[in-house]
Amino acid sequence: MKYAVVLAAAVILVVSTVSISPAQPPAPPAAAQAPTQSDEKTNITIEVSRVQLLFTVSDKKGRFVTNLSKDDFEVFEAKKPQSIVEFNAETNLPLRLAILIDTSNSIRERFKFQQEAATDFVNTVIREHEDKAVVVSFDTAAEFFVNVTDTTEKLGKAIHGLRPGGGTALYDAVFFACRDKLLQDQPKFKYRHAMVIISDGDDNQSRWTREQALEMAHKADTVIYAISTNRSGIEGDGDKVLKYFADQTGGQVFFPFKAQDLAQDFENIANELRHQYNVLYRPEPLKADGLYHPVDVKVRNRKDLIVRARHGYYAPSM
Repeated sequence: MKYAVVLAAAVILVVSTVSISPAQPPAPPAAAQAPTQSDEKTNITIEVSRVQLLFTVSDKKGRFVTNLSKDDFEVFEAKKPQSIVEFNAETNLPLRLAILIDTSNSIRERFKFQQEAATDFVNTVIREHEDKAVVVSFDTAAEFFVNVTDTTEKLGKAIHGLRPGGGTALYDAVFFACRDKLLQDQPKFKYRHAMVIISDGDDNQSRWTREQALEMAHKADTVIYAISTNRSGIEGDGDKVLKYFADQTGGQVFFPFKAQDLAQDFENIANELRHQYNVLYRPEPLKADGLYHPVDVKVRNRKDLIVRARHGYYAPSM
């Protein structure tokens, strides 16, 4: 038995604003309906029997460890050891990024800070002609404010053109960015999918749940990084949401007090995206059941090293 994985054709560059989900419609449109198997079995379908894991390894001081080999790692699925069939130290994979910017009323006082943070990230991380990114704003609804592009100038103009107002549909933004953009790149193993959320983490408007958004992030093999705009020094419920997304996908959360503090944070994200290992394994037993399968990656006999990876994957349904 082999898994069926849905991969769509490459996205086309569009610079104009594209609405993902209209505000307050009487019934959910097609883009906001609950996911079904048929939704995710369109376009190009290929057969695979391997699971890919991209991850980083660091010591307890946060320094990346890049000299490990295949024999240094162990992979467990549902606590059962798995055989690694392919291993690479990937340091230069092209990036496919989604930059999610909170434009709700709840962050109005911190909005300029968010714009500065997002612009700094684009200028720090994006390599033109190699990497591509999409800017997604979210308040009452989520919008692709600038579509997939490798031009930092276009990304920067889009970010500074955003205006705050409305509720907060964070989960919808995560869901749509993963499903409609990041999931479309093929083949997925040639890219490093990542998302950066700049927000206070609060959500009061989404139709999709936190778990549905996380599921779509897993299906798009997306690691989530978050920059909290909460500068109170007290962890809020929104910060817990951001931590949850990051932890489950192998990312990190940062809590800067001002935009100038972000330089080191952005450097850390950029370095992490360029210093990862790539492992592929054939699950035993193979199960095309559409369910979530927990995965754990460990370094053999090295308790001093920390592996940051997603905690599992969703198997396709046959």
